[in-house]
Amino acid sequence: MRLATLVTNTDFSAFAKARPLDDEKFATLIAEVRPDWEVNAFWVCKGEFPDDVSAFDGVMITGSPASVTEDAAWMQRLEDLVKEVVDQKIPLFGACFGHQIIAKSLGARIIRNPEGWAHGRIKNRRVASLPWSDQESGWHLYGSHIEQVGSLPDGAQRVFESPGCPIAGFIFGERVFTVQHHPEMTKEFMTDLVEEYADYVGEDVTRTARQSLSKGPADRAGFAHEMVAFFEYGGR
Repeated sequence: MRLATLVTNTDFSAFAKARPLDDEKFATLIAEVRPDWEVNAFWVCKGEFPDDVSAFDGVMITGSPASVTEDAAWMQRLEDLVKEVVDQKIPLFGACFGHQIIAKSLGARIIRNPEGWAHGRIKNRRVASLPWSDQESGWHLYGSHIEQVGSLPDGAQRVFESPGCPIAGFIFGERVFTVQHHPEMTKEFMTDLVEEYADYVGEDVTRTARQSLSKGPADRAGFAHEMVAFFEYGGR
């Protein structure tokens, strides 16, 4: 398969540049379970969009510290592309910002988490079955967000919930699949991120995040298998 990664991460700090960027993170995640797949990146946050999205078997939209509520020009263009991908029935996956902008493109509200920051290793409990997966209980994934999807798009089905986040993932038909959290992040990256964000998110949030990381790794490989199963199912 040939996938397009639409990179939305606007963090170009020294911290980010010293570590793999999102284009590499998503390509590596897919390669760990489907090494023969081709993954091409487009930095949509810099105005770089695919000329013909129909040339791809699937599309992934990354996370970002940017807010989808900013309605920047590149975000508006991305929303139009999301609608095009959905109309063409190309399998579309979104994580974090990707999850939110897909929801917004389909008419959902984006809100601030009333419980504040979700940060660290986060349980995503499955609340509905997926046609491409028999995994039942859900996943632990790394995450860091204070905004989230506040309502389901019309016709969508909620599939994950997490503490303080009732819509932590949804499907729209059988060719849109989203999750609020980050399957591409490694424990090493998240550990560094917790320390990098310590002053920004505050002492209490940081303490809780550190405790969550001490409980074990995220389900990176398991969720990667669920992602590729989605693309394989939708591509039939």
